[in-house]
Amino acid sequence: MTPAPDSPIARTRRRRGRPKDRAVTRDGIAAAALAVARTEGYERLTMAAVARLLGVAPSALYNHISGKEELFVMLQDAVMVDVSVAELHGAARGEVPVVDALRAWARSYRAAFAAHPPLIPVIATLPIAGAERTQAVYEAVCAALTRTSLPKPAVLPRVIALESFIYGSAYDVHAPEDIFDVSDVPAGVESLDAAVRSFHASEPLRGDSPNPYADAPFEAGLDLLLADLEDASAASDGAAAAS
Repeated sequence: MTPAPDSPIARTRRRRGRPKDRAVTRDGIAAAALAVARTEGYERLTMAAVARLLGVAPSALYNHISGKEELFVMLQDAVMVDVSVAELHGAARGEVPVVDALRAWARSYRAAFAAHPPLIPVIATLPIAGAERTQAVYEAVCAALTRTSLPKPAVLPRVIALESFIYGSAYDVHAPEDIFDVSDVPAGVESLDAAVRSFHASEPLRGDSPNPYADAPFEAGLDLLLADLEDASAASDGAAAAS
């Protein structure tokens, strides 16, 4: 696999006049780890595989990271770079409706992990300690949610619920189109068959996914998870106007 000319991997490889091990950077290691995981699967993500892609000895990596555990933390942050938090920051400042910001964040989060489905089981259970970018994403979500009428003890459970839903939907993007189809409608699944036929008859928007059960159901589920959230600042403004 040949890295793009301007990628961290390529820049790490091509610096002239310097030993290869000194040219290795944390950004380059993270990019290489993501490339290995994307093409070979996380079960083959090893220090040796990353070093091989970078063209250095495995020992060169240990000048920058402590081992595979830290490598996974860096990998987590590398994926989180593609998750948009700009709208969440705007919501925390009162400049963007909170629900709109959460919707934009959820869509970008889903897109980021739909691009790396083999990593979902790893990232979903990986502690965020040491992952600065990942922590920043959670901070932005929590800051936005605290501007709603949601009780403080319910903020983190809502983040977890949203994230669980997003991970599952990221998997759905890659599900086959016939995943719910049944052959000859065997006894006992008549309701399922009717639901499938009714769904197809409604011709929901397919979006960019080849799976018709991915995009429209994701939007519907997101609506349900955000339906009870009321922007506290907007509510207070309305109450003031009414008085």
